[in-house]
Amino acid sequence: MILYHGTNEDIKRIDLKKGLRHKDFGKGFYLTSDRNTAIRMAQKRARLFGGQATLITYEFDEKALTSDLKVKVFPEKACVEWLLFVDANRDRKNTEPIHDYDIIIGPIANDGVVLQLTNYREGIYSPEQVAALLQDRFLDQQYYFGTERALSFLSKTNTEPV
Repeated sequence: MILYHGTNEDIKRIDLKKGLRHKDFGKGFYLTSDRNTAIRMAQKRARLFGGQATLITYEFDEKALTSDLKVKVFPEKACVEWLLFVDANRDRKNTEPIHDYDIIIGPIANDGVVLQLTNYREGIYSPEQVAALLQDRFLDQQYYFGTERALSFLSKTNTEPV
């Protein structure tokens, strides 16, 4: 399977220590199966932090999904479990990781999701209401790699400016 990473510079070697803790699935390396989503991410990152918008392509050996790695796959659409998981990972009060998964696959929390998470945290909506509001929206899929062992199932195949 082909996966993409959009960034503002080439990555020679993936360094999990560089990841940010309070992302959708926690500190790790993120990719998407949607080329256009990765290009948008690369352009946004270059706009915010400088550098050259860069698309890096990886081959993902899907044998990882049936190996002894700890893998979590969420439905492609928003659901309460996914929403609460993303909320817990993004919660800055959590100073330690909330899970020990090697690989997680699920929707990307876009700006609309972030707004609804705020509504949930402020008690405006229940998690069920937020999931229902997001259910019909297409949310691009992301692939989280949180351990060196998980990364061993990725092979870099191309780097290109976008």
